Amino acid sequence: MSEGLNYTFLIDTFFIALSGVPITLLVTIVALLIALPLGFLLALTRINQIPVLNRFSQIYVSFVRGTPIIIQIFIVYASVPLILSLFFERYNININVYDINPIWYAFIVFSFSTTAILIEVFRSALSTVNKGQLEAAQSVGLSNFQAYRRIVIPQALVVALPNICTATVNLIKATSLGYAMSLQEITLKAKVAANVGYNYVEAYIDIFLVYIILCSLVEYGFKLYEKRLRRYKYVSA
Repeated sequence: MSEGLNYTFLIDTFFIALSGVPITLLVTIVALLIALPLGFLLALTRINQIPVLNRFSQIYVSFVRGTPIIIQIFIVYASVPLILSLFFERYNININVYDINPIWYAFIVFSFSTTAILIEVFRSALSTVNKGQLEAAQSVGLSNFQAYRRIVIPQALVVALPNICTATVNLIKATSLGYAMSLQEITLKAKVAANVGYNYVEAYIDIFLVYIILCSLVEYGFKLYEKRLRRYKYVSA
C-alpha cells in the first residue's frame, strides 16, 4: 500500500472484471424471467385471499425477508446436490451432481429471492388500481384475462416499475455473492486476479466501477421505459 495503487493492474483487472458481466446479466435475466410471472401470480393469490396459496405466499415472503441471501445461497448450494444425489441413486441415473455448473444453483437462489420481493411489489401496485375498472371491463364483455392484460396490468406497471427497477438493481448487486458458489461473475474474476499479487484494493475498485456502470445503465433503461408507460398514468388519473 505504501507504494500506492498499481495502475497497470487496475486497468488490466477492470477488463477481467468486465468479462464477468455476461454471467451476471444472464443470472439476472433468467431470475427475472422466472420471478416476474411467479411474483405476479402469487401477488394475485394474496389480493384475492385464495386459501392455502395466500398463506403460502405470506410464509414465503417472511422467510426470504428474514434470512440473508448468503444463507439462502449456502442452503441451496448444500442441500440441492444432496437431494439430487439421493434421487439419482434411487433411479440409477449416472450423473455426478458435483459436476453441475454452479450457474444452475444461481438461477434457483436468485429466482427464489427475487420472486418474494416482486410479490410485494405487484401486490402494492395492483392495490392502486380501482376495482371498478375491472368490473367495468367485465361489463363490456372482456374476460378476466383480457381485462388484466389491457387495463389493470398497464396501470399497475406504471406504479410497480420504479420498484421493479430497484429490485433488478439489487438483484444485479446480489449476484456478487455468487462467488460463494464459484460462479464466474464479476467479483470472483477480479478477486482471483488479485490473489496473485494481493492487489485487493485495485480489484475492489474495479468491481465497484463495473457494478456502478452496469447498474446506472439498467436504471437509465428503466427510466426510458417508464416514460413510455406514462400514457397509462394519464388514463388512470
